[in-house]
Amino acid sequence: MIRFSADWILPISDAPIGRGVVAIDEGRIVSVETGGSAADVALGRVAVLPGLVNAHAHLELSYLHRRIPPAERFLDWVRPMLAARRERPAVDDKAILHAAQEGIRQARAAGTALIGDVTNTLVTVPLLREAEMAACVFHELIGFAGLNADEQVSNARRAIESLPVVADIRFSLAPHAPYSVSPALFSAIRHALDDLGGVVSTVHVGESPEEIEFLKKGTGPWRTLLEELGVWNEAWQAPQSSPVEYLSDIGFLDATVIAVHGVQLEGTDLDRLRALGVTLASCPRSNRYVGVGSPPLEVFYAMDVEVAFGTDSLASVEDLNMFAELAEARRIAPKVSARALLRSATLAGATALGFGDHFGSIEPGKRAALIAVRVPEGVDDVEEYLVSGIEPSAIEWLISTSNSQLPTPR
Repeated sequence: MIRFSADWILPISDAPIGRGVVAIDEGRIVSVETGGSAADVALGRVAVLPGLVNAHAHLELSYLHRRIPPAERFLDWVRPMLAARRERPAVDDKAILHAAQEGIRQARAAGTALIGDVTNTLVTVPLLREAEMAACVFHELIGFAGLNADEQVSNARRAIESLPVVADIRFSLAPHAPYSVSPALFSAIRHALDDLGGVVSTVHVGESPEEIEFLKKGTGPWRTLLEELGVWNEAWQAPQSSPVEYLSDIGFLDATVIAVHGVQLEGTDLDRLRALGVTLASCPRSNRYVGVGSPPLEVFYAMDVEVAFGTDSLASVEDLNMFAELAEARRIAPKVSARALLRSATLAGATALGFGDHFGSIEPGKRAALIAVRVPEGVDDVEEYLVSGIEPSAIEWLISTSNSQLPTPR
């Protein structure tokens, strides 16, 4: 057993501890104590906290870093992104693999312990395994035409089932978004998720004004793009409702679903998310980059919606540093407490991804995936400092993150 002392320990599940001690044995947390206890390793002026949780990322898009310029309208970002993806259709393209591998390394260096990775190809799975990065991997399905939905889901399930079992990587299915997934495909995915025991899923929802128009009127840039791509479904009728109302009415949303973005969601939508127990994963830096505006974070918190954070992909963000995401959240939500923001980036994300028993807080029995952040002289409010933007150079892992394996879920 090793006992680490630090000037601050942030359990997340409880108030910060000044001059505390955390004891670790065989990769698990044994105890957290207030100051005065002897320690094997005195860390000094650092804040010890659980590794951060990136609840929404697209690691396979890392090769698009700085290739897609920021846009003032969402579709002006989507079109060149789709074109760039068509240029490299092979999932085993070395550039794609190398960039994703580098993205994982970058996330780890910035203190990320757990990732919710959305992938259309599953190409990132062996990379996550090699890096020993804990992850919930969402095999994302797209298909608006409504053809062969059951077959598409069956094929996706077989692809997942063919992968080697790894204790700290879990798999699920996920629909992309209301404007890219047919009601039939939503239904097929929901049935599969229920058959798998209600595993966690995720969906992009309420991201852009164009999505709102599409669902309420069946018109606008999204319909134009679907027609151009040859995937428009003539039988589809606009539900004339908001995104959350639509997904709720067709029976997809429940407490196992992470709703991503939510930039355009209104009060009634947020009420429904809260009532259903849905976690909203916010990606504020990406939202600004792709031209949909900043999410109303203060409203999310004021309405008691559970909030997690993600970076989205390197196609729409400068880096995978979750501390940079927290700094942007602080900028746009000055009324939200630093403690609430830190909880969103740790325990809320871990719980939403189904790993809450192992990550996200410093509690006995949990995995000792803990980081130490150097704190400069003169800092009194350490929580506020941690949401001001922390560089990887100021972060160290207490122990190797590969020292302990999670039990395989049954």
